[in-house]
Amino acid sequence: MDIFNQLLQGFITAATPINLLWCFVGCALGTAVGVLPGIGPAVAVAMLLPITVKVEATASMIFFAGIYYGAMYGGSTTSILLNTPGETASMVTAMEGNKMAKSRRAGAALATAAIGSFVAGTIATVLVTLFAPIVADLAVKLGPPEYFMLMLLAFTTVSAVLGKSTVRGMTALFIGLAAGLVGLDQISGQARYTGGVPELLDGIEIVLVAVGLFAVAEAMYAVLYEGRVVDTQNKLSKVYMTRRDWRRSWPAWLRGTAIGVPFGCIPAGGTEIPTFLSYAAEKKLARGEDLAEFGTAGAIEGVAGPEAANNATVTAAMIPLLTLGIPTSNTTAILLGAFQNYGIQPGPQLFTSSSALVWALIASLYIGNVMLLVLNLPLVGLWVKLLKIPKPYLYAGILIFATVGVYGMRQSAFDLFLLYGIGVLGVIMRRFDFPTAPVVVGMILGPLAEAQLRNAMSIGEGSAMIFLQRPASLVLIIVVVGVLVLPRLARRWTARRLAV
Repeated sequence: MDIFNQLLQGFITAATPINLLWCFVGCALGTAVGVLPGIGPAVAVAMLLPITVKVEATASMIFFAGIYYGAMYGGSTTSILLNTPGETASMVTAMEGNKMAKSRRAGAALATAAIGSFVAGTIATVLVTLFAPIVADLAVKLGPPEYFMLMLLAFTTVSAVLGKSTVRGMTALFIGLAAGLVGLDQISGQARYTGGVPELLDGIEIVLVAVGLFAVAEAMYAVLYEGRVVDTQNKLSKVYMTRRDWRRSWPAWLRGTAIGVPFGCIPAGGTEIPTFLSYAAEKKLARGEDLAEFGTAGAIEGVAGPEAANNATVTAAMIPLLTLGIPTSNTTAILLGAFQNYGIQPGPQLFTSSSALVWALIASLYIGNVMLLVLNLPLVGLWVKLLKIPKPYLYAGILIFATVGVYGMRQSAFDLFLLYGIGVLGVIMRRFDFPTAPVVVGMILGPLAEAQLRNAMSIGEGSAMIFLQRPASLVLIIVVVGVLVLPRLARRWTARRLAV
């Protein structure tokens, strides 16, 4: 009952005119950004971070949450009509959705994507409402050794599991950890790794890194390496679903949600795995004519399931972010930076120290889901027109927006040099296929992990055995080792079977 009362209070806060306006603007911007190929939610949130510095904290969080799941909704439009996924999460949608569009069923594909996103997002939000406080209560009982191992697990999964190469992922992580060490030591107060530059005494701004790595690097990379623009667009049919489409879609929505939610909750990050798993499950369960449509005319289950899995994962990712302070994707890492800008540290204490903000944010997820359904179904024709914006104007606008936003934070010319230096680093990382998420995760969680490690060593009186003596910490060590070792053993076993 207590959860219900707090949620009701959250709705009262989120439903104020100004917060509703921020939610609507976030959803509209997120959808528009999701529609544009190559510009995902991480770029949008990073680009707009400096703009909300003067905005009240609750309104700002609601705004960024709107962008976060709005961009995930919008990504399906460009995937279905152009076969150009704006985000990796939309790759699976493009496989069947674009074939449906070529078969003059684009409207049905867009409708099942939008409604499936709404259903999955709402179910996942209910689970966030029910289980986030429970996870927070359990997390309060954890000590520094457990928290350090949790952060080590986050480092390992984001670096080793998500990237194509463990070495590249770990290299990106160490870049982020190194950047997080710049500034004053938390305990001694000594300056470290500043190179005598006074602007670095306060450390490197996470907002600046996020904008440089995502927005600036995205625009520069597009100019340097992506000269060709896809301009073949399938005709948009009326956005509606037949009775047969409904009958085939609703089980896929529920299955996709069931697959997506667990992947959002665990600190393994990414929407790629659950969306591919959902697609594989739908193809395996299809029979007769439905199975024949996969890969040919386009199967509606191949759109409904992955889209539901995608949005369920995205919404459920709020649980580890709010309760443990652990981001599981690029965008949640930048959202963590947005929280820290306001002096708010997500974690088990957040539900008591900033209860009003958290419950208003959760309530805004329900409101945003309804808003997005209204925006996606009737206004899809308007979103499609955004695809006609010339790429040179689009990327020039991103660079101007990023530059003005970062300069506006401290009016520092040094910040601009640093911004474009980080942008060049981002281009190099993309060019040689280094993942960028570990950099942001390492930079944000690095100083926190350092503090927890020092506290843990103090508890253990200088002995590292403290990590083995506590059961929860020992279990997390085993999980970390498993994450690093098991994929390699599985690959070797598969290679041996193929060789035989």
